Amino acid sequence: MASLFSRIIARELPAEIIAEDEHYIAFLDIMPLVKGHVLVVPKRELSYIFDFEPSELVGLHLFAQQVAKAMDKTLTCSRIGMAVIGLEVPHVHIHLVPLRTVDDINFTRPKLKLTQQELSDTATLIRGGF
Repeated sequence: MASLFSRIIARELPAEIIAEDEHYIAFLDIMPLVKGHVLVVPKRELSYIFDFEPSELVGLHLFAQQVAKAMDKTLTCSRIGMAVIGLEVPHVHIHLVPLRTVDDINFTRPKLKLTQQELSDTATLIRGGF
C-alpha cells in the first residue's frame, strides 16, 4: 500500500506544495510544530533514510537546502532547523522547521491546527522565496 506521502506525490491527496522536481517534493506539514514547517520527501518510497544510495541522499539534502533558503528569506525566524525522525510515516522525509528557540523543534509538544487559508498563505509566502 502506498504511503501517505506517495499519495500526495500522486496527487491523490491535497497538499500545499512548496517545490518539486523529478526526484523530490516539499510541502507544508498539515500538523506543524510551528507555522511554516515543511516536509521534504523523495518521490521514491523508502522507509529508512540510510538505505538510500549516496547520490540520492546527497540529492535529497541539496533539494532541502534550496527549500530552506527560500524559507529563510520569507519567514520570520532565527534559522531553519532540520530533523529526520522516520517513525511517523514509513516514507523518508526531512522536517524543515523555522526556529526562534530550540523548543520550536520539540516533537513532543502539541502540533498546531492551522486553517486551510493559513496553510495556503504560508505556502505562497515561501514559494515567493525561490
